[in-house]
Amino acid sequence: QLQVVESGGGLVQPGGSLRLSCAASGFSLDNYVIGWFRRAPGKEREGVLCMAHSGRVSYFLDSVKGRFTISRDNAKNTEYLQIDSLKPEDTAIYYCAAAPSRGLDNYCSGYLGHYSSWGQGTQVTVST
Repeated sequence: QLQVVESGGGLVQPGGSLRLSCAASGFSLDNYVIGWFRRAPGKEREGVLCMAHSGRVSYFLDSVKGRFTISRDNAKNTEYLQIDSLKPEDTAIYYCAAAPSRGLDNYCSGYLGHYSSWGQGTQVTVST
């Protein structure tokens, strides 16, 4: 059974940092890509960023460029999202999701429909 589980969310002050984890089970990240999404209060779920197997990162929100960084530990079958310089507008439930890589080194997507396995989400709240 393909499964991803997010963790690492919490309450932080503006300017703080968090590292979210997305642990995959039932499949190998060698064959899948992970997309990161978020749903802010009162808004629809939206794509944030993803990283292809080549290491190329695609950003779907300009506001996260320079602050959000993806890394992957293949040995742990886990991907990480480092979030720095957090802003109140980053407050949201953050999700990771898995999609087959299609054998393409540069593939990942910001479209929700491309992803078949979703985690339950982890809450990030940025507030004083």
